[in-house]
Formats: sequence, C-alpha cells, structure tokens
Amino acid sequence: MTKKIFRIMTMSYIITLGIALGAGLYAGIVVAPTIFHSELLLGSELLSNYQEGLLMTANFQKLAYLVNFAVVFVVLYEAIKWKNFESDKWSVIAAFLMIASGLLFTSYYTPDIITMQQAKEAMTQSEAFKNTHLASEIDFKLFAFSTLALLIFNLKKALR
Repeated sequence: MTKKIFRIMTMSYIITLGIALGAGLYAGIVVAPTIFHSELLLGSELLSNYQEGLLMTANFQKLAYLVNFAVVFVVLYEAIKWKNFESDKWSVIAAFLMIASGLLFTSYYTPDIITMQQAKEAMTQSEAFKNTHLASEIDFKLFAFSTLALLIFNLKKALR
C-alpha cells in the first residue's frame, strides 16, 4: 500500500472515530435526557417512560449502524497497521476494547433490550431489564472511552 493511500485512509479513520465518538456522546448526553424528560419541553407528560424508551431505542438502533461501520473500519485499519509493524501495545488494546464493546452493544444489548420491550411495559420494569440496561450503559461508556483512546493514539502519530 502506498504512503499516499495509507495517509488518506488514516485521515478517514480519524474522522470516522471522531464521528462515532461524537454521535455516541450526543446520544447519551443530549438525546437521552431530552427524550426521558420530554415533559419539561412539552409542558405536560404526554409519553410514558416506556414510550420514551421506545424512542430512545430507535435512536440507538440507528446509531448501531455507525458503530458497526466504525468497528469494521477499526478491524481493517488496525490489521493493516499490524501487518506493516506499525502497531503499538496501547493501540491494539484500545482497538480490541472498541471492537468488543461495539459488537456487544450492537449485537447483544440492543437486540436484547428490543426483545424485552416487545414483551411490553411490564417486562421493562423487571430486574432483568434494569440489569441489561445498566450493563449496556457501562458497555457503551467503554466503547466511547476506547474510541477516544484510539483517536488520541492515532492523532498523536498522524501529527508527528
């Protein structure tokens, strides 16, 4: 692979990591509180917590496409770096965490939460749902942290 192509791929990689991190943070910091406190904007409680959860799930289903794209890009880019002996220990660890937590979020937690929501509102009040939801939040924080680490490590190298 020529240096020019790898340089373009590196820029695309950094941009993709930034977009994935930004979208994830926006969903968690802005969208979730707005949806789950819609009564503050609307003046009265029009939606139940269950209905707000359905809206939030729809947002995370769409975010999952971006997460999966970013995961595939990380696998390809980090494999190329590994093949060219340009990987370092911390990038490999961050990439592994990002890939694992991203796939857990999109392939395990999101479908599991959707299945529980389809069982109607009573299921979303259960201990199983609360535990799954908490675990998905922790997993997504790990995804965001490892994505940030990858972004920093690669920016540091690119800006030399």
